[in-house]
Amino acid sequence: MATALLAAAPSSAEAGDGELKVGYYDNKCSGVEDIVRSHVIKAIIQDRGIGGSLIRLIFHDCFVRVLQGCDGSVLLNASDENPRPETAAPVSIGLEGFDILEEIKADLERRCPGVVSCADILIFAARDASSILSNGRVRFDVPAGRLDGVVSSADEAQAELPDPTFTIRQLIDNFARKNFTVEELVVLSGAHSVGDGHCSSFTARLAAPPDQITPSYRNLLNYRCSRGGGADPAVVNNARDEDLATVARFMPAFVGKLRPVSALDNTYYRNNLDKVVNFNSDWQLLTQDEARGHVREYADNAALWDHDFAASLLKLSKLPMPVGSKGEIRNKCGAINHSKS
Repeated sequence: MATALLAAAPSSAEAGDGELKVGYYDNKCSGVEDIVRSHVIKAIIQDRGIGGSLIRLIFHDCFVRVLQGCDGSVLLNASDENPRPETAAPVSIGLEGFDILEEIKADLERRCPGVVSCADILIFAARDASSILSNGRVRFDVPAGRLDGVVSSADEAQAELPDPTFTIRQLIDNFARKNFTVEELVVLSGAHSVGDGHCSSFTARLAAPPDQITPSYRNLLNYRCSRGGGADPAVVNNARDEDLATVARFMPAFVGKLRPVSALDNTYYRNNLDKVVNFNSDWQLLTQDEARGHVREYADNAALWDHDFAASLLKLSKLPMPVGSKGEIRNKCGAINHSKS
């Protein structure tokens, strides 16, 4: 593996001094991306579901803080400086993958102290998880050189992230604030082909009419939410990833669509057209002409979605911190360097 560069980067700086660059760490801490990928591969081998969690983190990090962009703020724990971080927001329920990112950070700190930001690690890990879960079909080069932010706010996360109860108008307006088109809204929604959601996030779907959700799937969700573990059970986003016995009981015609392993692919769009999706925000894509047209387009063309999803993730990863913003290279991803907690 790589050896540490002799000189470390400064621990804090102003953002915006230079543009993001592919290969940013080549002469600062060689092998960074290989190290990140090796950790992500190991984690997904142990638990394939963690791949979806890492993909979700890039969205939650980059979409929060209108002016901050991708700054690793979603990774911060509660502290005196940030008593209610982004993870405390209701919209952040079920976020996972933090331990893996801390392991990667610790590994890189041993090799190259103070060089690699947690924000960049998060982006690399999400890119690698997308590639692994798609069997290499989703791929793109990641420009790096981000700084870690020092502010994390649950209120900002709740105000800025799209809620699963949103209408199509709310979704379009929410994405437009970050300069994302209706097509890109539909593209990024395809990440729901993996991962899971908590029942509290789609409560209204449990009583939705047949023109919004296939009754047999609604019955399956009701069963899952009434018998799952804990007060707010998690349910897989993609019915393709359900267990055979449950699908055979509630949706026998769907049994042939089950797969032995979860994959990042265009099945989300076919399921959406069949009204076999968890969230109201998913179904809402069928209620507007342009969005519905893109759902049909990606349902019919898996390769096109792979390409466009990679492009949209890349665009998402480039949401910037503004010139003059204060940032740092955190020693640990969960805490700012001068935190007292």
